[in-house]
Amino acid sequence: MKLTTETRKRFRVSNKVKKVAPKERFRLCIFRSAKNISAQIIDDTKKMTLLSASSIEKDIKSGTKVNKSELSKIVAEKLAKKAQEKKITKIFFDRGVYKYHGRIKIFAETLRKNGMDF
Repeated sequence: MKLTTETRKRFRVSNKVKKVAPKERFRLCIFRSAKNISAQIIDDTKKMTLLSASSIEKDIKSGTKVNKSELSKIVAEKLAKKAQEKKITKIFFDRGVYKYHGRIKIFAETLRKNGMDF
């Protein structure tokens, strides 16, 4: 079975991060489409999603019309608030296929401002 370039990139980045990251940290996996952005905090030892936030959720969608970079800030703030409620502060950032640039960079910087450590 031949893998696509995108799939190989995703595996390569995720496996590098998993090897280097300590076991007491959770993984923040991010997904970006043309219009939306979503993120999950995953516990790899239990193979379970702990938290998630997305721009598709009703409370974010029902707000005023904002551009995509502002949308990623809103989603990051919401995810950071949920993580603080569950006392999760240390994570490692799995950017997947995406370069650390643009909306992904804005998302990560907003998380750092709101108390996440990675």
